[in-house]
Formats: sequence, structure tokens, C-alpha cells
Amino acid sequence: MAIAGQTFTGEDDDFQEIHDWLDAYEKKTGISIPMHIDGASGGFVNPFLYPDYKWDFRLPRVQSINASGHKFGLVPPGLGWVVFKERKIFNDELIFYVNYLGGEMPTATLNFTRGTAPIAVQAYMMLRLGRDGYTRIMRQNLDNAIHLRKRLVDSGYFVIMNEAQRIPVVALTLDKQVKKFNEFDVSAKVRERGWVLSAYTMPPDAQEVRSLRVVVRPHLNLTVIDTLANDIIGACQFLEKHGGTATAPQLHGHDRSAPKC
Repeated sequence: MAIAGQTFTGEDDDFQEIHDWLDAYEKKTGISIPMHIDGASGGFVNPFLYPDYKWDFRLPRVQSINASGHKFGLVPPGLGWVVFKERKIFNDELIFYVNYLGGEMPTATLNFTRGTAPIAVQAYMMLRLGRDGYTRIMRQNLDNAIHLRKRLVDSGYFVIMNEAQRIPVVALTLDKQVKKFNEFDVSAKVRERGWVLSAYTMPPDAQEVRSLRVVVRPHLNLTVIDTLANDIIGACQFLEKHGGTATAPQLHGHDRSAPKC
């Protein structure tokens, strides 16, 4: 599995490198391993902003892709998709049949009874906006993310983590010169202004590295982006004067399930 827009920095895995490694592995062992792509934050961005970018079924080993409609698919929370390259790839054991509403109904969903409104909204948005509409929205969204990134880096408090700004995700870590507070302090302080910023420690063997991640959604216009930048910089200025309070136990116990900004 490879990820388009991974959690910590918003960057893509190197799909071609993974594909080439699997080719070499098959040549050496005779074992063919397919690929699944987790669309994550990039599933509804890459197709529109980078049409020539091979991250999808154009790579022969890619057999399935999942994407989240509620991220950049522009629908309410709760909708996710899995697309299979061919019908034969889908495992029929995942389908169960129920005698429901007067007939036998096949279903392959993870949850059986749930609201279908997000599906209707997704269909409407695709038909209403089309490829051109999604491209325009994602381009504006990315421009807003680049603007936020520049504001925060220019403040002198932050260093960018995702050098390749492919999708509207801004991942930052505090400059090493900042000693009196950390990323979790910033996250806690801007919460007072109504923002919920994701703060993370990296996976094992890199857990000393911390990041702040901002997912720039389409409804955040430039005025709101500047307000967010001002609030983050203001939080840093306050913490620089008064110091932070986040301790190591709090860092490790941080709730990663909280709403994301």
C-alpha cells in the first residue's frame, strides 16, 4: 500500500519507486505483489491538478484505490470510496446478501444501515462541477495553502516539512531556535481562538520530531487564511513571552482523533 497525501506531512509516497522495487522483487522471487493506493488527502487533488502524474491505475501493479469524498471531494463527512481496477479483483466474500425490502439485496459496505445523503451530494458535485470545476477549486485551494505556508515560514517561527507543496496541506515544525514552547503548545493556544490544529509526533525512531498540520479546506477563503495565520503567529508571540506548558506525557497522550483543521 502506498499513500497519496500521508498524515504527517501531506506528501505522497514515491509510487514509481515502490512499483519498480516490486518489479525487481518479482524478477528475483517470482512473486507478484499488487499495489493499493490510499487516496487520503490526495485522491481528489492529484487527478485535477496533476493529470500527467502517474499515481493511479496507469501503474500496472495498482489494483485498487480508496479516496475520501469528505476531504476534498466536497461532500459532508462520512463518505469514502474504494475503486477496483477490474471486477475480478473484488473478493466476492466481501459481499453479503440480505432479504430486505421485498427482495435479495447485495451489499459490500462496511456499515449496512446508514444515511445515503453524502452519496447523493457526491453525485451532484461531480455532475455540477465536472473536471473543470474541481480543477478550479483545487487550484484556488492550493494557492491558499501556499499563502498560509509563506505567512507562517516568514514569521520566523516555523520550518516547512513538506517541501513539495502538491496538495493543500501545510506541515510545519518549529524552528530549532524556538526553545520556550513546542508544537503542542501552539495547538493548545490557537484552540482558544476556535482553531483545532493537528499536532503530531513522528513514528518510532523519529518521535523527537513534532509537526503541526493544517489541512486547507475549500471553504477557507483568503481572508480566513490570513486570520488563521495571524492567530497562529499571535499564539507563538504569546508563548515566546510566557512559555509553554505541554509536557512529555501530554505529548504522547495527545488525542489524534480530535477534529482536524
